Amino acid sequence: MAGHIIHRRRRKLKSEINVVPYIDVMLVLLVIFMVTAPLLTLSVDVKLPSSTARATQDREEPVIVVAYPDGRLGLKLPGDDSPREVDAARMEAMLAPVREQQGADFRVMVAADGDAPYQRVIDAMDVLRRARVTNVSLWTDSRANAR
Repeated sequence: MAGHIIHRRRRKLKSEINVVPYIDVMLVLLVIFMVTAPLLTLSVDVKLPSSTARATQDREEPVIVVAYPDGRLGLKLPGDDSPREVDAARMEAMLAPVREQQGADFRVMVAADGDAPYQRVIDAMDVLRRARVTNVSLWTDSRANAR
């Protein structure tokens, strides 16, 4: 037995990556996304509420801030016939004495055109927040129908 030489063949190492398991995983993920994607894009039709409630009776005429579609702001103080165009800093300065005079009952209504982006309304409310106005309401047209 001493004369027998055992020759072992060395296995040659592969320098390639076996991608078959990765392809299987990718196909499973593709199926999962194909099944769940239509469920994520479902939309819900919402019927906006409408109200036939009458407006509340106020003792004083409210201060009205108008947000125009192009980004301008208007301010209608009690006694004014129509809103006058003002910038944010001027509005803050004009609201300070009215807020001091009316005290805790100071209320501001924000009005915007139906075509105005909602961002314009938020911008107007930010100006009011900087002016330390805490009682803010949205002005609506009671004659308009909900969509």
